[in-house]
Amino acid sequence: MIMGEKSLLLQLTGEMPLFKIMDFLVDNKGMDFSKKDIAEGADVSKASLFNYWPELEKHNIVKVTRTFGKTKLYTLNTESPVTKKILELESTLIRQAMLKAAHKEELVAET
Repeated sequence: MIMGEKSLLLQLTGEMPLFKIMDFLVDNKGMDFSKKDIAEGADVSKASLFNYWPELEKHNIVKVTRTFGKTKLYTLNTESPVTKKILELESTLIRQAMLKAAHKEELVAET
């Protein structure tokens, strides 16, 4: 994704810190991060991250992958029913965008 360009998910949901955190985790599915790294990657303050973190844990959207010392690393929990729906939504948005782009190309080709 080009820097400064909003993801399809953020275009739909807006840029509330919770959605920015979710978007970062979805974009980096399978990778693990510290809370500090998640805050930086999602471009939210640490205060915002800590404000929304209980919701992410309550819905099992994140899970701990590793612990060393006091530091825990987290990743998107793809087994969570909520996460599955978010990934499904993102997939649908991508499909729609691709169909729209293909339709535009057809219109351009016809002219």
